[in-house]
Amino acid sequence: MNILPDNRHFFCIFVLMMNMRFFTALSVLVLFSSCKYFRPNLMLKTEKHFVFDTISKPESMADYKIACNDQIEYRIASNNGYRLVDIKDMNLLNNRSELIATVESDGYIKFPLIGRVKLEGFTIREAEKQLEELFSKYYVDPFVNIRVTSKRVIVFPGSAGLAKVILLPYNNMTLLEVIAMAGGISEDGKAYNIKLIRSENNKAAKTYIYKMDLSTINGAQIGKLVVQAGDVIYVEPFNRPIVLLNREITPLLTLFTTVFLLMYQVVNLSK
Repeated sequence: MNILPDNRHFFCIFVLMMNMRFFTALSVLVLFSSCKYFRPNLMLKTEKHFVFDTISKPESMADYKIACNDQIEYRIASNNGYRLVDIKDMNLLNNRSELIATVESDGYIKFPLIGRVKLEGFTIREAEKQLEELFSKYYVDPFVNIRVTSKRVIVFPGSAGLAKVILLPYNNMTLLEVIAMAGGISEDGKAYNIKLIRSENNKAAKTYIYKMDLSTINGAQIGKLVVQAGDVIYVEPFNRPIVLLNREITPLLTLFTTVFLLMYQVVNLSK
């Protein structure tokens, strides 16, 4: 008596078992599609009823403010900067150079003659005015020009492997400009779910988390928000459970198919 089932019987049993395992795995993966075990690369998640901060209109249009660890270039001249634009003094124009300083962790910068001055939290114009007043003891009608050269923001555009640290070349750059410099929102990014995380540099160290929607024309206004050094712009990635499911289940199906073919050959050879 042959104890092995015939080929058709064996095939039907195996296909049934494979389908049962497939649908079981499918159900489990879909059920946990939002679970951290299924999408471990998700960052900066918020709870369902998390209360985001609100951006006021004056704040959204505020000028860039100097922050700790910023590197600045500055120039100082007397007589309201006359010699800087005096075309007769070409030697000065060709050889002038900016001085470089870094904002220390306490918000101060060390300058020649006037010593340490706190500039953290100042706009560029406010800082220039403050320094002009202090240098007036040593210069006649001092002219001060400041440029921040190390402003950085971090952008996560919505897909793995595309995050960038963006160096801001100009003052008062907007949210839309920074996203454009990062290459735009990726195909898997949610334009309607963008988080901007901003931390204060003072002792309170308060962190603000804003949620923005740039998916419609109504988001053009919020896109004018002036970014600050250290801002984190996070575009939440779109959840594609079918793609993830296919990635997870394909190796299993390949394994099942390989085992089936081997067993099928064993059955045929045993006849």
